[in-house]
Amino acid sequence: MSKRVSHTPPGVPDPRPGAVRRRHVFYLPGYDPEARSRYRLLFVRELTRYAKVFGQTRREIGRAEAGALRTTAEGSAPGGPPAPAPLVEAPLVQAPLVQTWRIGAHAETGGAETTYEVLLWDDIVACDFARSKFLSVALACTAYIVQAGLLIAYYRLNWKFGNVIVYPLVTILIFAAAAGGMACAAHAVLGEGGAIGLNLPALAMVPIGLLVVIALFVAMEARLNRIFFWQLVNDWVFKWQHGRGSRDDYERRLDSFADHVLARLRAPDLPGPPDEILIVGHSSGALTAVEVAARVIARDARLGATDGPSLGLVTLGSALPLAALKPRARGLRAEVARLVTCRRLIWVDYCAPQDWMNFPGFNPASDLDLGLAPDTIVANPIIRSARFRDIISPETYAKVRFRPFRMHFQFLMSNDRPGEYDYFDMILGPRRLLDRVLDADDEQDSDVPTKKREFMREARAVRHG
Repeated sequence: MSKRVSHTPPGVPDPRPGAVRRRHVFYLPGYDPEARSRYRLLFVRELTRYAKVFGQTRREIGRAEAGALRTTAEGSAPGGPPAPAPLVEAPLVQAPLVQTWRIGAHAETGGAETTYEVLLWDDIVACDFARSKFLSVALACTAYIVQAGLLIAYYRLNWKFGNVIVYPLVTILIFAAAAGGMACAAHAVLGEGGAIGLNLPALAMVPIGLLVVIALFVAMEARLNRIFFWQLVNDWVFKWQHGRGSRDDYERRLDSFADHVLARLRAPDLPGPPDEILIVGHSSGALTAVEVAARVIARDARLGATDGPSLGLVTLGSALPLAALKPRARGLRAEVARLVTCRRLIWVDYCAPQDWMNFPGFNPASDLDLGLAPDTIVANPIIRSARFRDIISPETYAKVRFRPFRMHFQFLMSNDRPGEYDYFDMILGPRRLLDRVLDADDEQDSDVPTKKREFMREARAVRHG
């Protein structure tokens, strides 16, 4: 029997009244060395296609502006009195680490005016890609050996993702077998009793095998990039290092991101206080978004309170288990526990069984050892399926079903058909994040307690009445 995908925790916060007129979105990309050139183009292209598919007029999209991460002294929560300390620009790490653009309100659909910020950490990823490829392979092999037991757990969560994880290892073993075969062939010709009769010792064949490996890697460099070999090798190493607490560069960036989020929400150049704040992460960026959101709510006790903007965390195609299941990831699990029990924040996790690179049905509240007391009221996350089969046309689905990376990016792309999951309606539409979930056909697909469901119906009736 397949694991149930959708889930609504018993302590989910109550709905907020009122439509969203202004929204601020902080988007965290995944482990991507080309993030600064990818996501603006993807956003504009897919929003344009979205308007054509659903017969809407085009929305006004402002020019992208690159800037530095900001920081500020502790002050008031968004919507409260001004912070006593002035806004201070943080120094650039390497290049502008924030891309910002604004999308105008949309009278035709009641769409909100949205400020969209991409928080970049692709410079950290680029440093991983710049190291010696043989060091990356050595680190990856070490990670596979150390985490052999966890590989079984990943396969149980999603066998497709298990195959994606193991694919670099299989490729490495094929290269190693080719090198060993060439060394054996060389020994048969050049070794003792060989055809040429040079009687070279067996150890002399080792350099030949290594040269074969190097030649294969060089000859297939372009092909390996096209099949995402180096992407997956470096990502696997990164998750292993982060899970064991050895990525100080990434930890510092998480702290800077949290400071930036709080500083931006107090910035005087915003068009006005937002009605809703969304922290959105896709793929490995979902892990980043979880960690940033946990630090934000820890640093500002007023953020998400009922008298200010609603606060939402959205994780799309999350890779959270790849780091959180590691025994030494105690700090990460503590941050997840903080979110799981926080009622100032709505956390919605969208997964998709058709996506090879996520974990459908994984529930951090129950599937991670968070050390929660038995009587703890769990408020997050709400888990929903994006139902790619329903929102992608049959023709498109047939083309992309065996293209794992393309299917994985569907979370950020235009629907072909209306559906519960709709990225652009979620970040640009008038409904709050929790309203989207509650207004969906949740009675067919979730386990909301009956009394809670009745309250939600009444709240929606009042809100829309």
